[in-house]
Parts: sequence; structure tokens; C-alpha cells
Amino acid sequence: MSPHVLILGGTTEARELAAALTAHPGVRVTTSLAGRVTRPGAPAGDVRVGGFGGAQGLADWLREQRVDALVDATHPFAEAITANAAQAASATGVPAVVLRRPGWRPGPEDRWHMVPSLAAAADLLPRFGPRVFLTTGRMGLSNFAHLTDRHFVVRSVEAPEPPMPPHTEVLLARGPFTVEDETALLGEYLVDVVVTKDSGGEATAAKLTAARGLGLPVVVVRRPPLPQGVTAVPDVPQALARLGLSPK
Repeated sequence: MSPHVLILGGTTEARELAAALTAHPGVRVTTSLAGRVTRPGAPAGDVRVGGFGGAQGLADWLREQRVDALVDATHPFAEAITANAAQAASATGVPAVVLRRPGWRPGPEDRWHMVPSLAAAADLLPRFGPRVFLTTGRMGLSNFAHLTDRHFVVRSVEAPEPPMPPHTEVLLARGPFTVEDETALLGEYLVDVVVTKDSGGEATAAKLTAARGLGLPVVVVRRPPLPQGVTAVPDVPQALARLGLSPK
């Protein structure tokens, strides 16, 4: 029987891994997407959309579908999914690996302010000017809804839903973005401070370079810690190596 690999996806790395795995004859690949984005890039192999019903539901699915290996390649801030994956893998004995792109690191000219949560980022904003470029996605805007004296420019792949700050402009866009475009955007909207999550990767890193060039402060939300005993690999080749495969 062909080995069956389940990828918990939604990231660029997940699509790259699915393509790499399907290049190996005899490997069956299923990518699971949470379904929060209506038009995600279709990965290679089989695709399922929607949740599993928590750790127990995922464990049941792993058994029913005879999954031989589980790769958690979700967003670094998908804390609940990562916890459920770790529990399900432990309960079923299915080998698991977490694929996470490395986080960003500040340079000597960066004015970064690291915080542990979106709520902490909101608490910090009164220290800066009133115009905020908020690039933390469409989830979690309620953390900023009480800041009635701030003007927010919110960039998201899809339109956010209330509650959100009363003074909000929404920009619908998907990366990658260039430094030139980000510099122009920050200037056009007279941005005083940038707020972002430490997502890592190149697709949305240009805003950090643009902020550095303009001397703007950046509030960076740290990644949640991985579950106890869980470690991550930083790229697709290392994920393949953990699965006992090599790049084709």
C-alpha cells in the first residue's frame, strides 16, 4: 500500500511540500485546508477543506484514512491546530513533523517593539502617533476596537468582519509585496507605526525594510510557543528528510 502523508496546510511551504511529495512515485498526499480563505492556492495531491473536530476528530481521521505521517505546515500563529496535531499524533502513534519558516530578526537600524499578543500590541499603540498600519490579518481586530483615537489602515487577504476599530480603512491585497510599494504605501497613508505578527518568510517582509528606511517603529507580535516536546524544521528539504525522502 502506498504511504499516506497528511499535510495540514494553508502556507506556501505546505504547497511546496505537497508538490515535492507527489513527485515521489507511490506517495499519497492529502492536504487539509481550514477553509478560512475562500480561494487558497490549490496544492498538488488530494485536498480536503474544513476542520476535523479537535484533536480527537483528527486522531480518528488519521486512523480511518490510514495516515502514515503527519506534517503540520500551518501558519506559525495557528496555535490551536498545532496543539491538536501534536495530541492526535501522540494518541495514534503517527510520526509527525512541524514545518515552520524561520521568524524575522531585527537589524541594528530597526525600531522593533516585541510583544506577546495582539492585546499587548494594542496596549502599546498610545506611545506612538495616531496612524497605524495593521497587517495582522482579518482575525483578531477586536483587540484594537477600543482604540477610538487611532486611525487604522488594515491590510488583509479578505474583508474583515466586526468588531474592529471605528476609524479603519481596509486594503485587500495578497503578497508578495515589494519594498518600493510598501514605502509608497506607508508614505501615502502617513503611517506612524506598523503592527505585524512574526510570520517570517519573504512574501510580506518588505514592509519591515520599508519601515526601517523611513525610521518607523514596528510592533511585532511574537509567535506562540510550540507544544511541549514538539520541534520544528525550517524548510521543505528538512521536512522531506524527516519523512525519509529526498528532493526530486
